[in-house]
Amino acid sequence: MTILVLGAGVIGVSSAWFLRAGGHDVRVLERRDAAALESSFANAGQVSAHLADPWSNPSTLRRLPRWLLRPDAPLVWRPRLSMDQWRWLVLFLRECSLPRYSRNLIHLADFGLYSRETLRALRAETGIRYDFHQGGILLFHTDPAEFERAAAAARRLEAHGLKRRVCDREECASIEPALAHMRERIAGGIYSPYDETGDAHQFAQALAGLGASRGIRFDYGMAVRRLIVENGEVKGAEVEHGDGRKESIRADQTLVCTGPHAARLLASVGLRMDIYPVKGYSVTLPVVDESAALRIGITDAGSKVAFSRLGSRIRATSTAEIGDYDLSIDQRRCKALVEHAQRLFPGAGDPERATFWAGLRPTTPSNLPCIGRTKIPGLLVNVGHGTVGWTQACGSGRAIADIVAKRRPEVEFPFLGVA
Repeated sequence: MTILVLGAGVIGVSSAWFLRAGGHDVRVLERRDAAALESSFANAGQVSAHLADPWSNPSTLRRLPRWLLRPDAPLVWRPRLSMDQWRWLVLFLRECSLPRYSRNLIHLADFGLYSRETLRALRAETGIRYDFHQGGILLFHTDPAEFERAAAAARRLEAHGLKRRVCDREECASIEPALAHMRERIAGGIYSPYDETGDAHQFAQALAGLGASRGIRFDYGMAVRRLIVENGEVKGAEVEHGDGRKESIRADQTLVCTGPHAARLLASVGLRMDIYPVKGYSVTLPVVDESAALRIGITDAGSKVAFSRLGSRIRATSTAEIGDYDLSIDQRRCKALVEHAQRLFPGAGDPERATFWAGLRPTTPSNLPCIGRTKIPGLLVNVGHGTVGWTQACGSGRAIADIVAKRRPEVEFPFLGVA
């Protein structure tokens, strides 16, 4: 079977890999000059199966009035004259209810675990390198009341298989010695010992190289303009080359992995996907003092800033800015991230050589991605992964290959078009 994959982010590349492993003739189209140059370029770097809470949760609802008054809040809404934005916001608020949040959290955890184990199997098979580290991820709290709520939730979720360990301040400092200097400020933490960190950009580019050596065709500099629909069935896509030349590329199946741009492309053929671009920021600092630098993934629960150690670099990521497709970088946001990194890990990184980045996360109101078959024959989707695209990449690719082969993926998850 010939399969056209639209998009070469970490989701598209992973999907292409597993589809090729299933024996299909796979071609990937990407508008940029290489793989993983957009949402996958400088994300948080955390592969977090058991600490990936949906943004749509009761805690967000409780804090929202306070956040709306703060220019530096982790969740920012920039109103637009857009029915898509307002519809998305209404659905997001609905998903903040406790029953919906609980359901979504279990689905995310199940799928995250499935994906993490798939990533590990792929790593063992290929020897792929991407600055990964298996040290776990620690979520620490400085607010005692918030910590007690998080600890109670972690204990309840143990019954559902979520391996979250509740830690006091001494355990937090022991797990990550770089936090020892602020031990007295820590109320406690939640530790996921089996999670890991790694560079999604490095991974996607390395996997694309391996995939090309195994027969996957990657065509860069091709912007998808429309899906080709004949007699109610998708038959491929029309693309535009960098020189303006247009070309129609046909395939038996077309898989959309275009991240934050997927909703517009799918709307053109009558499919509504409630996916909206939510902007996040990251800064990357070179390590200058190994003894002061973090070793594992760290998340500051109060500020919702996530940190990862990626080889000789420290990555700090934060903010969910609900605006539009604007990719401009708010320098104040990034400088605040640098200052936060310096407060938590004083002297560890070089602020003078920090690099700034902003990217759009393709986010659904529930934080659950849309993976599987659509109602239009010949059209599949692997989109809407939000903040956990890196965590879910390998599982998404493996699942879509199973669905194409008419097998049910080996994980409990609400896939599209699967009985």
